[in-house]
Amino acid sequence: MLIASGDALIDFVPTRNADGREAVMPAVGGSCLNVAIGMARLGAPTGFVGGIATDLFGRMIADHAAASHVDLSLATRSDLQTTLAFVRIVAGESHYAFYDAETATRNWAYRRGSIPFDTVEAVHVGSTTLVNDQGAAETKALIVDAQSSSTISFDPNCRPNLVKDKPAYLARMAEFAGGADLIKMSDVDFAYLFGDERYEQRARALLGQGASLVVITRGNNGAIAWHAGAGAIEVTAPKVEVADTIGAGDSFQAALLFALHKQGRLARPRLKDIGADELRRALSFAANCAGLTCTRPGADPPWSREITWPL
Repeated sequence: MLIASGDALIDFVPTRNADGREAVMPAVGGSCLNVAIGMARLGAPTGFVGGIATDLFGRMIADHAAASHVDLSLATRSDLQTTLAFVRIVAGESHYAFYDAETATRNWAYRRGSIPFDTVEAVHVGSTTLVNDQGAAETKALIVDAQSSSTISFDPNCRPNLVKDKPAYLARMAEFAGGADLIKMSDVDFAYLFGDERYEQRARALLGQGASLVVITRGNNGAIAWHAGAGAIEVTAPKVEVADTIGAGDSFQAALLFALHKQGRLARPRLKDIGADELRRALSFAANCAGLTCTRPGADPPWSREITWPL
């Protein structure tokens, strides 16, 4: 099984009503849930770990996950409210306003011994869950239990408007990166975390700390990855008509993990030994899945029947 642990919420995505006025449409989202949805839709056995409310929006989230074949048996249901996020697109980038006080996601607690990690090939973590102290602490506890047998995937998916103490947040992200085998971040995340530092310089530093693979996604400029053995590999983004970019990075992450899983390269020792050709195919597959996601509104990653890219 592949697992994503973290946020599950409702995005209110921008649209237009019949009169052409601005409106919003509710859509199931949350970066880590999106990754779980993406992996499951492509055909990987996938579970989600995190807090999901039992309210109206929580039922929307659970129904959406079940329809995409995500196993929710490891999730925690509670009568707290669902996190809500309102989205605006500015210069092609998604900007968020979060309502996340006393919610099911924010108050999730990891249950030691609840996950059979010897059956879990990879665990993905990141995003808004790691901003607050409790979410970060619970995720660290999960990683401690998972690390001996599961590959750790990490995407900071930064949300600066939620960060109250940037130096503390940067230190926290560095700590999570230091314990990850696969690190993916967008160019926007990179700029927030590392400023004007060169991509390759930071990637080499992360590889030196123990990561096997570091990937930077750059929107319509494609993605570039660094691997200790395979070197630097760049792939292009498909040319598509963009509806919005919500969930594109999550779709890339899900597809990359799925591709490595299908190639038999996701387990930690096998990831370290991946060749350049295999890695390029996995990255290209991920870029194409992200491109397809951009053609429709909201976080709506592709199903396996929609993708014909060879692995």
